[in-house]
Amino acid sequence: MSGSIPQSFINNLTDRIDLYTLINSRVTLKKSGTGYKACCPFHEEKTPSFNVQPDKGYYHCFGCGAHGDAISFLREYDNLSFVDAIESLARLAGLEVPRDEVAQAHHDKSRQLIKACEFANNFYTSQLRSHTASKSAWNYLLGRGLSQEIIETFDLGFAPPEKNSLFMHSDNAMKKSLAELKLVSDNYASPFDLFRNRVMFPIRNTRGQVIAFGGRTLGDDKAKYINSPESDIFHKSNEVYGLYEAKKANRNLDSLLVAEGYLDVISLAQYGITNAVATLGTATNSDNLSALLRHSQKIIFCFDGDQAGRNAARKAMENSLPLLEDGIDLRFLLLPHGEDPDTLIRKEGADKFRSRIQAARPLSSFLIDCCSEDLDLQQPEHKGMLKKRADEQIEKIASPTIKRNMKSEIYKLTSPFQNKDGDSWKTKKFQPGTPKKGGYNNQFTKSESGYYNKVEDTSFRVETGARICLGLYYRPSLKTEAKEKLSGCEREPALHLTFEFIDFLQQKNINTTQDLLFCLATNAEFREKFRQLFKSIEHFPDDEAAIADAFGEINQLQIRSIEQRISEILIRKSDHPSMDDQAKQELKDLYVKKQSLRNLVSAPS
Repeated sequence: MSGSIPQSFINNLTDRIDLYTLINSRVTLKKSGTGYKACCPFHEEKTPSFNVQPDKGYYHCFGCGAHGDAISFLREYDNLSFVDAIESLARLAGLEVPRDEVAQAHHDKSRQLIKACEFANNFYTSQLRSHTASKSAWNYLLGRGLSQEIIETFDLGFAPPEKNSLFMHSDNAMKKSLAELKLVSDNYASPFDLFRNRVMFPIRNTRGQVIAFGGRTLGDDKAKYINSPESDIFHKSNEVYGLYEAKKANRNLDSLLVAEGYLDVISLAQYGITNAVATLGTATNSDNLSALLRHSQKIIFCFDGDQAGRNAARKAMENSLPLLEDGIDLRFLLLPHGEDPDTLIRKEGADKFRSRIQAARPLSSFLIDCCSEDLDLQQPEHKGMLKKRADEQIEKIASPTIKRNMKSEIYKLTSPFQNKDGDSWKTKKFQPGTPKKGGYNNQFTKSESGYYNKVEDTSFRVETGARICLGLYYRPSLKTEAKEKLSGCEREPALHLTFEFIDFLQQKNINTTQDLLFCLATNAEFREKFRQLFKSIEHFPDDEAAIADAFGEINQLQIRSIEQRISEILIRKSDHPSMDDQAKQELKDLYVKKQSLRNLVSAPS
């Protein structure tokens, strides 16, 4: 839809909008340097990492990667479409949004269809209150344990049993829109309604507009549930029931619980679990999963405990693998056989159900369960089958990090070299000296030929690179000094992105935080690449503390490199007791340099 509004108008509009006033009306901003800071409105945090630069017209969060201009802020914060965000800003600026004839016609049609859905929804809710046959609907709803309050929260209604009640209550213009939505027939000679004698569940988009309906029969209809047909405003695979209500109840959605039915969502909400949603009669696919991930990075799939539920869970797992990036947390909760969220939470209460949610299986564990189903891992052939099945699924995973670690887990299960604890056997380690506090140990294995080979140090802290980059974020002018001190650490796998970040600072000649923010906000490639660096940081210290911490990490890396070299010399000495003068001098120099580095306690100014 962005192409239907002239780019010149969009540029003029964003130039007129005061970004500080817009954001500060929703999030309290505090002055910080040339811009403003706040705790990010798009993720939970205690230390502000949300930066706003009104003079340059953008915001950026180093905690979650949220970024953009006034339009993107309104889209995310107020759950608006692109066009709706433009219209909202235009009203603030006192401007009229220009459209070409085709775009205007599409816009007007969508508005008319939404108006028709709202009309139908008002009709169904009024019929629940006033129709003589609505007693059956009330008996059903109250029999399911729903309160009057939750019925009103989700705006439940009743479609009367008569053939054409909705049709007869609408004027000619409304009949035309309702017919286009297929809520009524377009055969005016013998009209009929799609929904008759059903409890009605309005389906809303993320802006709260009714765009479709689900209906549960109160009779003996063959189809217990039916949904509105697809239309210009409703595409079943893109919509999720209850998402609007979940966002309304939770400003920051830490997680989303995906159930299977309307009543699961409503019952959970009644018991205080307000983050539940449901797919609309389809298996969880990439479209609705992508829609969910736009609102929360943690998704818990909650399925019934029967075979159909297990099959649905497995399908959701398989469809999610291509979308599984670093930072995304997908979990699976399978309920006891014969139970669904609606029945179980009424039976055991909210606290116990929350405990089940806390115990949901991570995707990695669930994937292994699925792949090892009906296998006996004591049999070598079955181990091979597990590896084949798992490898096919693991290859679909988007994140290289998760993919690599999943392969490692499968190797542990299928490797012939297992100790009694289930871990792969490791060769005997030779460790000269005493272990260093913090886990920087140097480990070597001796091969059959008698040569020592270095073992990868698995205790290397994954957040080291992030801490270094955070210090350089606050003071990019130290980039060259940092790179010089890190000389010799280029082979550390965990520092690969750190060196790319330093190279980026050098190539772009970035010397201030403001320059860095501008480059990241205007360059999608670098923004997405370096956003991964800061995901492991839970606490953002002030600038001086972050810089000191960064060079403290660099100091430790230098010490680690020296210790590795000392170990290599000592290993040679263990095989060849006589040490030449050059090696002795090098060892002496290394000990002196190591002690000197240990005496450094502050970062450079």
